[in-house]
Amino acid sequence: MKYINFNTWKRKEHYDFFKSVDNPQFNICVNIDVTNFKKFVKNNNLSFYYSMVYACTYVINQTEDFRYKIRNNELILHDELHPSFTDIGDNKDLFKIVTVPFKNNIIEFSNAAKEASITQKEYFPKIDKNQDELIYFSCLPWVSFTSISNEMIMNKEDSIPRISFGKYFNENDKILLPYSIQVNHMLLDGVHVGKYIENLQKLLNKIK
Repeated sequence: MKYINFNTWKRKEHYDFFKSVDNPQFNICVNIDVTNFKKFVKNNNLSFYYSMVYACTYVINQTEDFRYKIRNNELILHDELHPSFTDIGDNKDLFKIVTVPFKNNIIEFSNAAKEASITQKEYFPKIDKNQDELIYFSCLPWVSFTSISNEMIMNKEDSIPRISFGKYFNENDKILLPYSIQVNHMLLDGVHVGKYIENLQKLLNKIK
């Protein structure tokens, strides 16, 4: 992690512009093609959910713009972000939040995430990372949504990406996954989210 000088940061004017609004968060929902990716996780006996968490975290970490964060009115740039995801515990009606360190290998990460979720008994344990080091993930495998919103404390400095997956469905010989990403407009624009989704799709298409 390192601190960035606001005055020399290329995005300073855009940051100041969106700082003036009441709610600088924006959300984009798309359908992601997971046809090839679903085959990959099945062939490797991996969890689709944990593997998607890996893929998203990997691409975000490859994208510097997503690693800028606001902390106590200062701008920082993280070296790496880590996933914090909801999961269903033994009680099938109640979820828990599981936070794990990111690993660059999808098989290692997926297996570690599965083990962490199985062994964690608390619903909302304390974690040893700053919140701005995290990416929040949630999944609604019962609904193929076209729009979604997230609960949050209205803090303009909240720069944690929020990613949600829905119930995948078949269309024109493809398997599509409803996908939502919410980010802070003070730090990111539509062009950054667009490039991120494009790079995520490339990864999902080529992984073997």
